[in-house]
Amino acid sequence: MLRNLSLIILLILLPLLGLAQKQKQKVVKSITSKADTYREAALSIWNYAEVGYQETQSSATLQKLLQDEGFAIESGVAEIPTAFVASFGSGEPVIGIMGEFDALPGLSQEAVPERQTLVEGGAGHACGHHLFGVASVAAAIGMKEWLETNEEVGTVRFYGTPAEEGGAGKVYMVRAGLFDDVDVMLHWHPSSVNDASPGTTLANKSGKFRFYGKASHAAFAPERGRSALDAVEAMNYMVNLMREHTTESTRIHYVITRGGEAPNVVPNFAEVYYYIRHSDVAEVKDLWARVVKAAEGAAMGTETRMEVEVIHGIYNVLPNEALAEVLHDNLEVVGGVEYTDEEQAFAEKIAETLGKNSKPLHLAEQILPLEMRTSKASSDVGDVSWAVPTAGLGTATWVPGTSAHSWQAVAAGGMSIGIKGMMVAAKTLALAGIDLFQNPEAIAAAKAEFEERRGPGFTYEALLGDREPPLDYRK
Repeated sequence: MLRNLSLIILLILLPLLGLAQKQKQKVVKSITSKADTYREAALSIWNYAEVGYQETQSSATLQKLLQDEGFAIESGVAEIPTAFVASFGSGEPVIGIMGEFDALPGLSQEAVPERQTLVEGGAGHACGHHLFGVASVAAAIGMKEWLETNEEVGTVRFYGTPAEEGGAGKVYMVRAGLFDDVDVMLHWHPSSVNDASPGTTLANKSGKFRFYGKASHAAFAPERGRSALDAVEAMNYMVNLMREHTTESTRIHYVITRGGEAPNVVPNFAEVYYYIRHSDVAEVKDLWARVVKAAEGAAMGTETRMEVEVIHGIYNVLPNEALAEVLHDNLEVVGGVEYTDEEQAFAEKIAETLGKNSKPLHLAEQILPLEMRTSKASSDVGDVSWAVPTAGLGTATWVPGTSAHSWQAVAAGGMSIGIKGMMVAAKTLALAGIDLFQNPEAIAAAKAEFEERRGPGFTYEALLGDREPPLDYRK
């Protein structure tokens, strides 16, 4: 009797499963049919190479793609001109997808396999955010088409998130409550491999320490001067001594952004820009307080005045294995990146420049196994992941072994290798979103894990406090 019942259930489910697969294949075919549109958009943003909070054309390009597909657009959210939210559908669940689009200063590069600057001193997409934003848009449109065609209930929401590179754009969007009604959040990032493993990052806080002294002739009347540069150097010395007395995973780095105007003038102004990183948000807060004390001591010892401006602060990413499994399963369905002969030749030349970091090129075709990973980098995705269950993946938009923030990443991202990886990400995100729309149990599992990892009584508090978005931090 039970065997007969199981057979009946199976006979009922098989056609439904087949229909679901056909629906997903239709979405993949639709994304593929628009490949030229998405390639053109990505390369336009690659050429714009707009840095954080200045991504006017890049943001407009993404908004236009979504608006043309019937999404409702809300621009200038969270007091950020280039941030926006695009929505389609109604009701629950609400599935969000994030897209970035800012470039990095000083990394301009031609789409060629040797170091060749495109614009002297210009910016470049060395982290692939031109691909990031467009693939996420393509995925959102694919999910929208599925909702529309099948008359399903649910909302797909795209978040245009500017200034990831040091500007913490997402933090201001979290602080503004823009993610409060989202059930799950998906994202991706350009990479040199295909991987949907859950993982975490380092929390990070940054700020500029400004010292004000007294100018004087450095030879004729040095006793009348008080050097702001001396204060910067004293602070740096104390912080470097502090490194011995921090936990092993601590990362502290800085750059002197202003050190004076001329050697024969005692500098009356100097500035140093600091980053503090650690895997634990509480430890970052403690480290930051210690660095501020070093700055205060330096000012006292040099008889200068100190001011500090917090530039950004971001949480570590909170992993979600339940969501990662959904992404991984669909990444395996979509598959990796296969090179043409021309792409293989390009990749081989890039690989020669990577030295000992070079990896076998066939890795671009493979999907890495699902396992927990830890990154030493930081991302403002972290704050989103503490507000809503979040998971992401990486795809091989760069030659295997390539590091982010390198000219090699800009080069591959500006040609067909990058575009192919972008399309893998778009299809994977779209299929994962469809699975989540159809499977409330998966969303429930993601939410249960999320609550367990956050712990009881968690209250979000932005590391950057109540400061306004630093819209001019790249100027």
